[in-house]
Amino acid sequence: MRRVVALLVVLLGGTALAAGPPSFQEIEESLTCQCGCGLTVHACNHLQCPSAIPLRQEIRAQLALGLDKDQILAHFEQRYGEKILSSPSASGFNLTAWTLPFVALAAGGVFVVLTLLRWRRAGARAPARGPVAAVPSPAETAAHERTLERELERFDG
Repeated sequence: MRRVVALLVVLLGGTALAAGPPSFQEIEESLTCQCGCGLTVHACNHLQCPSAIPLRQEIRAQLALGLDKDQILAHFEQRYGEKILSSPSASGFNLTAWTLPFVALAAGGVFVVLTLLRWRRAGARAPARGPVAAVPSPAETAAHERTLERELERFDG
């Protein structure tokens, strides 16, 4: 019981610490640079980027107002649209972007398992084939050799 209480204290304490003011880098990584590089504001490597530099100044201004991460991201989304966010929000049609990969992975796994089971059942019902062939008797071998010799003489002659 004490372990459960200790775990809850650690978890709740960790979330309380995480609920503090967001870091500048955390906000930068949550926003997409609008210069066309496709990177986050934090990762944009263009010198004198016409998008990242003003966005960084705006982030600093929002942090100076004492806003939390959700409020700052809501400000940027309202001003620039949802395209500014580096990850889609988990609501509406965007929920598809969050769930579809997992659904596709699960469907693929089910398909593989069903295919393997079908192959296994088909292999159990199929008659044995392969290198286990009947060995001809010496009389049959001799008869085949005589026929072969006659055909070769007729071919040569």
